[in-house]
Amino acid sequence: MLNVGIEFRKGILFVRLKGHLNKDTIDKLNKRVTKVVKENGIRNIVFNFSNLKSIDIKGINAIFYNYELVKRNEGRSLMCGNNDNIRKKLKRSRLINYVYETSSELTALKLLNLR
Repeated sequence: MLNVGIEFRKGILFVRLKGHLNKDTIDKLNKRVTKVVKENGIRNIVFNFSNLKSIDIKGINAIFYNYELVKRNEGRSLMCGNNDNIRKKLKRSRLINYVYETSSELTALKLLNLR
């Protein structure tokens, strides 16, 4: 099960994920987030993983795809709220090399507004 909350504030799409992001749930992410990014030319996105319990390679690839979309729009992708389990998987996948990690949504907002 995956719950996807989105909020657009100050030119930034905040995506709050709760549950499990895996091969069985990425369609929900694609319908709620990827579609919005594509259709609206979103430049900046912040993924909040605070309530994410698990992620698999398909979920990681979905996050990376959204990273590529906003990069094409000359924007940035950030993530926050990583617990140790999620952080280990993201490091192994090297996603952390592309999507900047911050401590909170507020920190992400400040970083993106400094650009």
